Amino acid sequence: MNRHFWITALIAFINSLSFTILIPIIYLYGKQFELSDFQTSLLFSIYSISQFFATPVIGKLSDRFGRKPLLIISLAGTAIANLMAGTATTAVALFLARFLDGITGGNASVAQAIISDITTPENRAKGFGIYGAALGLGFVLGPATSLLAQQISLGAGFLVSGAVAFLAVIITIFLLPETLKNKAEKYQNIFDIGLDNLIKGLFLPKVGILLIINFFIGTTFTIFTYAFQPYFLNVLGQNSQNLTLMFLVFGVLGVIMQTWGVSILSRKFNLVKILFLGLFIRSLSFSLMPVWANIIYFVAVSILFSLFNSLVQPMINALISLNAQPQEQGTALGLNASYLSIANGVGPVIAAMLINQSNPTTYGYPLYLAGTLTFLVLFLAIATRQKYTPKN
Repeated sequence: MNRHFWITALIAFINSLSFTILIPIIYLYGKQFELSDFQTSLLFSIYSISQFFATPVIGKLSDRFGRKPLLIISLAGTAIANLMAGTATTAVALFLARFLDGITGGNASVAQAIISDITTPENRAKGFGIYGAALGLGFVLGPATSLLAQQISLGAGFLVSGAVAFLAVIITIFLLPETLKNKAEKYQNIFDIGLDNLIKGLFLPKVGILLIINFFIGTTFTIFTYAFQPYFLNVLGQNSQNLTLMFLVFGVLGVIMQTWGVSILSRKFNLVKILFLGLFIRSLSFSLMPVWANIIYFVAVSILFSLFNSLVQPMINALISLNAQPQEQGTALGLNASYLSIANGVGPVIAAMLINQSNPTTYGYPLYLAGTLTFLVLFLAIATRQKYTPKN
């Protein structure tokens, strides 16, 4: 791996750090603007939906004008958006900031394109593995950084996130060269986001069913990720610092499982069985979490959840990659990312619609729903396993 690869990995880590600083504070920050639970769910959704529409456009622009300028624009958009959010005085300004962050949020796809540009085919898997590890490290250090920023204020978390993104801009400008050697011809319609490809993708042999399964996996998971925060705060009576510590625990245990746990399990089970195990424990954990409103019980269930939950997405990604034809790898993984973006926009809204702020009992309803739906997804995955199980 050359110097340019490691610079790209560093940028990916910084970008992941900037993103994960915000995860534990968005809900509570929205509450400071007197937003309802449903309105705070839209803070999550507006980012994901705008990112869904913008990412294909940014990808095309990077093919046409180069990786570096689009990466700079995308990272700068995140920096400006988080500066806006951290200094916002109205809810409208906060929503505009989240929209701007989403609409310029194609930096991950551009970074992945850079890795494809600068790695040889035989080193590409290793390159993306290191890239994934850089993202994982960001998911560990992000909540820790957020915890420090919260000692000042929740808004300070957005400002720190913006500063981190600005650091990535500086590194990109001065240290990262342009990696695209052959620029694409001018597109007839640069704003064609490929909605027709989303439909066609469902009919890709062995891949289409995995895209459907992963869309439902993503939706049920984001029902949980939104509902987890108000339940932890309002039912269990915890504060933002303890919430952030929970995200830190999730990140650390997830990295441990993805580095050592997957290696151990893969010696005894194939990818499909590991996926089933992850989905079963995820479904069981979601359903058990709201049974008893006790913090020690909740943390114990959450630890079980965070260990096995981290198995699900890597197994799905691996199965999609193994089932896609060599010439369809990029298309299949890109479609998967698009469907997950839609799921990330849908899940929080579903969760918030089940909550009645005047009745704390309702904060557990989305968790029960997530558990039930995840079990149905597991049933779908088992019933259709012959369609996507790779041949030995």
